[in-house]
Amino acid sequence: MSNQLRIIISGGGTGGHIFPAISIANAIMAKVPDAEILFVGAEGRMEMQRVPAAGYQIKGLPVCGFDRKNLLRNVVVLWKLFKSQRMAKQIIREFRPMAAVGVGGYASGPTLNKCADMGIPCLIQEQNSYAGVTNKLLAKKASKICVAYDGMERFFPADKIENLGNPVRQSLLECRLSREDAARQLGLDPSRKIILIVGGSLGARTLNESVLQHLDLVEQGGADILWQTGKYYYEEIQKRLADHQPTSHLKVTDFISDMGVAYRAADLVVSRAGASSISEFCLLGMPVILVPSPNVAENHQYHNAMALVEKGAAIYVSDADAPSQLLRTALDTVADEKKLKDLHTNILQLAKHQSAEKIADRVIHLAKNSTIS
Repeated sequence: MSNQLRIIISGGGTGGHIFPAISIANAIMAKVPDAEILFVGAEGRMEMQRVPAAGYQIKGLPVCGFDRKNLLRNVVVLWKLFKSQRMAKQIIREFRPMAAVGVGGYASGPTLNKCADMGIPCLIQEQNSYAGVTNKLLAKKASKICVAYDGMERFFPADKIENLGNPVRQSLLECRLSREDAARQLGLDPSRKIILIVGGSLGARTLNESVLQHLDLVEQGGADILWQTGKYYYEEIQKRLADHQPTSHLKVTDFISDMGVAYRAADLVVSRAGASSISEFCLLGMPVILVPSPNVAENHQYHNAMALVEKGAAIYVSDADAPSQLLRTALDTVADEKKLKDLHTNILQLAKHQSAEKIADRVIHLAKNSTIS
C-alpha cells in the first residue's frame, strides 16, 4: 500500500463528540488533500447520519453502553463489545491506518484499543473538564491526549497532555452579518435586547419549562426571546402556548438551522453546558447563562460550567432552580450593560483558536512517524 496518509477517526453518540471529529477531519484534509479518512461509529447513533452528510465514509460497530439499571442486559452488551472488537480489528487490517483519533463515545473504545494493540499511534481528544470513561481507559495506550481544560492531569498522564481547546463548527465563525441584519433575518427587533434560549437539537425540558411557567415576564421583560424548543418538544409547546395571549416578543422554533446567525443576533445565550457549545461561546465572546444537564455521565456539564463561572466568564443556574429563577435572571442580566460587557471580556480570554488545525498537525505528525505504511 502507498504512503498516502490514512487516518481512522472513531467515536460519536452526540453532537459534542461528532462536531469536533468532523472539524479535525476537515482540518486534516485542508493540510493533506489526498489523505484518506475513515470514521468508525456505533450503529444506530447520530454519527451514522452526520458523518456521511459531511462527506466522509463511516463503518458502524454494534457496540453500546452498559445498562446500570438492568444488569442482566449486560450479557448482550458484553457480546456486542466482543463482536465490535473483532469487527474493529478487521476494519483496521483492511484500511491500515497510520494513526487513529478517538473523540469519546462507544465506538472509540474497541477501535482505539485494537489500533494501539496493532502498533498504530493513537491520539484522543477529550472535550470535557471531567474526562469520559472511554478516554480514561484509553489514556495509557494513547500517544497523545488533547484536552480543552486545565487540570486534566488528574485523569491522564501529564507528559501526554496538550491543551489545544475544542474544535468548533467553522460556519459559526464565518457569519459576517451585523447584529441588526442578523436580528432582522430571524424576524426579531434589533432595537431590543435579544436572548437566545437553546437546549440542543432535541431540546431541554427544563429550559422549556423555565419559559412556559413565566410567559408574563416575556411580555413585560423588555427583551425579545428566540427560543429553540427542540423537535421533540415543539408540538406540545405549541399546544400549551395556544392557551395564552400571543406576544410579539417571543419567537418559537423547533430548530435553528444557522446558529451562526442566531449567535450574531443574540446579546445573551441561555444554554446547557456541553463542551462543544462552551468552546463556541468562548470563541464568539458570548455572554451566557449555563444550566448544566444533570443527566450526563459523571455530571460533567456541571464541571464544564464551573470552569467558566469561577473565572467570571458565565452565570450558573442549577437545573433544579431554573424553572423558578432562570427567566428572571436572564432578563435582569441582558438589561445590565456592565454585566454583559464583563461576561464578554472574561469568556473571550478563555478562547483557544485554531484547535482543529493544531490537533490535525499532531495527528499528521504521529502518522508520519508511524511504522505503518
